[in-house]
Amino acid sequence: MKLFGTIGALAAALVALGVSGAPAAAQDKVKVGVFPISSSLPYFVAIERGYFKARNIEPETIKLMGGPANVAALMTNQIEVSAVLVTLEGLNANVKKPGVAMYIAMHSQTPDYKMEQFVVRTGLTDKVKSIADLKGLKLMSAPGPANLNTAKGVLAKVGLKDGDYTIDQLDMGQHVNAMKAGTFDGGYTLEPGATIMEKMGVAKRIEAGVISTYILGNPKADAFAAGCAFTSDFIAKRPDVAKRFAEGWAEAVDYIKKNPTEARKYLAKNTMTPDNVVDEVPMLGYTMTKDMSPEQLGWLQQFADFGTEIGVVPEKIDVKKVVKGF
Repeated sequence: MKLFGTIGALAAALVALGVSGAPAAAQDKVKVGVFPISSSLPYFVAIERGYFKARNIEPETIKLMGGPANVAALMTNQIEVSAVLVTLEGLNANVKKPGVAMYIAMHSQTPDYKMEQFVVRTGLTDKVKSIADLKGLKLMSAPGPANLNTAKGVLAKVGLKDGDYTIDQLDMGQHVNAMKAGTFDGGYTLEPGATIMEKMGVAKRIEAGVISTYILGNPKADAFAAGCAFTSDFIAKRPDVAKRFAEGWAEAVDYIKKNPTEARKYLAKNTMTPDNVVDEVPMLGYTMTKDMSPEQLGWLQQFADFGTEIGVVPEKIDVKKVVKGF
């Protein structure tokens, strides 16, 4: 009797401590496409600080370089989430397959929140002081039809038309070396590439925030050129998992806003950001779509309409139909 009493007491103690013979519930796995540039920061903050784990989420990171690769993976259900999906390419995908990219968060870019920007190689800085001065030069562009046509749209706004320059898409991983080698005279690039180029002394930033200034016509406008998107299938088939993933992302966004200096360290080793520029790479204006103001939705709609004008988004789309709040 004494033995059984001891066993019973031990069992009760284990239950009190939350220990039982039943196996622990498996974490919900989510396949996430990640373009490892600095704008993917909320994803890595959520992983490293345990925000997903606390919600029983286990992200499966699938590296995908650029918008087209992420779109293809979303369209074929190879991923459920894209951590950084170029907005115009996501809208294009939604026209082809409604609901394939539902944005739960957006990344604002302005002259202060630097991402898309024009640079020129160091040897030409005495001649090139503005974007208009790129006339006659050989340029590179961040990959994908949205980036390429946005670059052309900005160049057109400053008076440069097709034939006034040449421009070719180039994988982001090659931008720094292309500037270093002098393969291109300048171009339309992203972070952290631009900061790395300046740090190395191989190129100089001409102007950032070009979507706000030239496409939206207001340097203070939020240019939501990319964001985090879920597939509608993910939302419909696993609504609770989608909600918890979004909550983890929202906690990461809140942490970045409150602790920008500390948040920067998560760029190292997770993105294409070298340790020596982690403290210098510009931050973005991370926003959950549920928290966007009517004015911000208006900026997003204006940018979407620009996408239709340049042929990247085949038909006009109401952006309120492609944002999802949790």
